[in-house]
Amino acid sequence: MAGNTKTKIGIIGAGNIGNVHIKQFSNLPENCEITAITDAYLPLAEMRAKEAGIATVYSSPEELINSANVDAVIIGVPNQFHAPYAIQALEAGKHVLIEKPMGLNKEDALNIYRASQKTDKVFMVAHQMRFESVPMQIKEQMDRGELGNIYTAKTGWYRRKGIPGWGTWFTRTDQSGGGPLIDIGVHMVDLALYLMGNPKPVSVYGSTYAEFGPKRKGIGTWGKPNWDGVFDVEDLATALIKMEDGSTLSLEVSWAVHMDTDNTPFIHLMGSEGGASYRGSKGKLLLEKYDRPLDVELSSAEEDEGERMRLSRHFLECIQTGKKPITDALSGLTNNLILDAIYESSRTGNEVKLDWNL
Repeated sequence: MAGNTKTKIGIIGAGNIGNVHIKQFSNLPENCEITAITDAYLPLAEMRAKEAGIATVYSSPEELINSANVDAVIIGVPNQFHAPYAIQALEAGKHVLIEKPMGLNKEDALNIYRASQKTDKVFMVAHQMRFESVPMQIKEQMDRGELGNIYTAKTGWYRRKGIPGWGTWFTRTDQSGGGPLIDIGVHMVDLALYLMGNPKPVSVYGSTYAEFGPKRKGIGTWGKPNWDGVFDVEDLATALIKMEDGSTLSLEVSWAVHMDTDNTPFIHLMGSEGGASYRGSKGKLLLEKYDRPLDVELSSAEEDEGERMRLSRHFLECIQTGKKPITDALSGLTNNLILDAIYESSRTGNEVKLDWNL
């Protein structure tokens, strides 16, 4: 696509996350135009279209995907629909930006990955945490060799009382794929691996627990509960992930837990020459200079445009220049392989080796 040509965007899913994408891409009128939108609940799509000046509301995702007036498809719907819509869009010759997790499970993710390998279109997973200011600063120092060899890392996100939409698709394995592990744990696995330099994971040992959800405790404020619905996912997960180079990553995430926590995501990187810590909007480099410990504080600039805007710009840049996205299909597949292995390890009680026969 020529660099001066506007990318025509169609959005599948007019809910909260779809509206986030509408706001971000609407702020980039020099590079793109949102031409179409659809949702399972059409009145919501019609409302978004009216608010944002989107010309066309399609009655189905298939109509939007096959429209000649759409170059790129943004998928912001429940996890169970990620693979069908992503594969259809790729096969229709569209660029794709998909919300996390890439797939409901490793089988769906593998099918998406294979479809992405058969086209020259851009496929990108919307892992916005890679585009946050502090992780970007840490990655820059890691790439420069300031931290040396990252041999182990710890990451997690404890929510004390945050089960979303009890009884809705959020808490049904067949529709979401799991609980906090696949909801917020996927963010932490993705970002930690990225900051570690993308080592290849080879085995996983993990456990999941459901101590709150079945009792209808630990309910958060996100989403409207359906008390006639189902809760068959975990509310806490823990795992140790081992890499081909011998490095390790420990992971702990929860939607609900009796713990003193500030509900903030965190990563601690431990390297041979230095370390780094990230917690929300702040972080630090942990070095040793002149035989003394040295901490370098990191934070976002006051006028920072935000990670979602950087993510949107990156997607458009990849489309218009042919650049490879930093959150490509292989990164999404890697995350899904790890998540499925953690669930399998919890079920069997055994270490699970990842299958890289793609």
